[in-house]
Amino acid sequence: MIGLFLITHTTYGESLIQCVCHVLNKRPPQVAQLGVALQDDPLNLLPLARDMMKWVDSGKGVLIMTDVYGATPANITMKLLEPGRIEGLAGVNLPMLLRALTYRDKDMETLVARATSGGRDGIINMMKH
Repeated sequence: MIGLFLITHTTYGESLIQCVCHVLNKRPPQVAQLGVALQDDPLNLLPLARDMMKWVDSGKGVLIMTDVYGATPANITMKLLEPGRIEGLAGVNLPMLLRALTYRDKDMETLVARATSGGRDGIINMMKH
């Protein structure tokens, strides 16, 4: 199973995981999050992020999901990537995380594609008819 690691601003990642726990009625295994606060030095967080990735990696790799591309959490993520083994997606939302949980028993390429489409397809313009 591919591990999932959220690196986000402050408590956003933990909030997403708590929502997943509510939906699934349990905390899924091999899921971790690192919240980056304004006062945190990204260089100090990098070794912690590497250690946390080891907690969720069973040998199948890790998908890192972050919130805003170009922001500090995404910049930390970029330093951790290893194509094919440690992949990263920006723009994490609840539909993306739920989709990632559903497909993480597949290969990394499938997981990345499905998680991406889940995040994108979860955005729907709701109109009253």
